Amino acid sequence: MLLQLGLMLLAVIAVAVLSMFKVLREYERAVVFWFGRFQTIKGPGLIIIIPVVQQIVRVDLRTVVMDVPSQDVISRDNVSVKVNAVIYFRVIDPKNAIIQVENFFDATSQLAQTTLRSVLGQHELDEMLSERDKLNADIQRILDEQTDNWGIKVANVEIKHVDLNETMVRAIARQAEAERTRRAKVIHAEGEQQAAAMLVQAAKELSTQPQALQLRYLQTLSDIAGEKNSTIVFPLPMDLITPLMKKINQ
Repeated sequence: MLLQLGLMLLAVIAVAVLSMFKVLREYERAVVFWFGRFQTIKGPGLIIIIPVVQQIVRVDLRTVVMDVPSQDVISRDNVSVKVNAVIYFRVIDPKNAIIQVENFFDATSQLAQTTLRSVLGQHELDEMLSERDKLNADIQRILDEQTDNWGIKVANVEIKHVDLNETMVRAIARQAEAERTRRAKVIHAEGEQQAAAMLVQAAKELSTQPQALQLRYLQTLSDIAGEKNSTIVFPLPMDLITPLMKKINQ
């Protein structure tokens, strides 16, 4: 009987001694409590914990990639869209991550969802589609400020998808088509304006050189004759037309 009690006691002591040794990986830290009060942070490597007297909570320091569930957002111009995002964050202060918040992962997820809706709701749909980098930076800055007390560092935020309903997709397609038509008309008008300016310049130059005007006249006759039409053109010399024009003007 005494032998059995002795063996049991030795087994209990062996288990207690073995439980004192903990091995933490390079990316892990142990938040150590002494009778429930914070004592220190240990790790990585081999650490010794006194059973019953000390308790530890392991904290992973690696970057966490969190998917933010799709959120219903109403933009500033009253367009309803569904937006989801991804957040990259990590623990930089294990003590605050364990003491200041119950579950830092869930807390960061909920905060990211509300911040996503709040920030995007202040912008119009066109800004959501064309200015994602700016919106990502705004969301990241707000999240980083609010999670600082939790010992969390938000490194990056990326908006993944902005989903529109079918009606809005058709409306945006019509808008894009109208924009392309407008640009085409503007380019055509600019071309006409430039062509008119060039013609005016050419007319001014020809008016200063009568010989050049006569050569242009002969070239035009040659072009008409080469088109194989039935039009008959009677050329008049410029030296005959000029006196007539002067008399008419008098």
